[in-house]
Amino acid sequence: MFLTIKKIPKVYWSSKTPLNFKPKISSFIFLCFGLALFGLGEGLLIVSYSGASPWSVLAQGISLKVNLSIGFLTFLISVCALLLWIPLKQKFGIGTILNALIVALMIDICIKFVPTPNDYIYQLLLGFIAVFTVGMGGGIYLVANLGAGPRDGLMIGLQEKTNLPIAAVRAFLEISVVSIGWYLGGTVGIGTLLFAFGIGPCVALSLYVVGKIFS
Repeated sequence: MFLTIKKIPKVYWSSKTPLNFKPKISSFIFLCFGLALFGLGEGLLIVSYSGASPWSVLAQGISLKVNLSIGFLTFLISVCALLLWIPLKQKFGIGTILNALIVALMIDICIKFVPTPNDYIYQLLLGFIAVFTVGMGGGIYLVANLGAGPRDGLMIGLQEKTNLPIAAVRAFLEISVVSIGWYLGGTVGIGTLLFAFGIGPCVALSLYVVGKIFS
């Protein structure tokens, strides 16, 4: 069952190590494809107007207390997540860098070309699609094993320390983050809750499917 998966699958296009500056072409292609899906999903969540992601809610909540921009605080939160990689013994890779670049590009493209639905039901449906797309993309790029983004690396590190299922670890992270953000005054929408509770199972499903197809 995909909800119990605890390890990132290794397939023929997985890199042997995250710190690999000359990866196989297949590893690089799947990395970029996964990140593009990840960014598309993030963009769709924004366009859906159903609620921001949990980490954005956290940044918004902190900004209300310290008078710093949400964008700058998002950057600081990412830096803090990366620093937590040190005790968790996570490794950087080109995927860590491309994560920021490709995801940001796809978000901008999505916002520019995808219209916001007028009907609330369609906004909610788009929120579902967004969370599913982020999860699918996240699983694909993680299997490439060329370095995770700050939040995904934190998830992997905590999973390795606790030996809990990936879905449970990711859900714990997202729910904790959105709870703190909401407590500080951040705005929580239905899409936010969909992301917090749904992203863990979606990532786990992606890892399971990729492992089954390519193993």
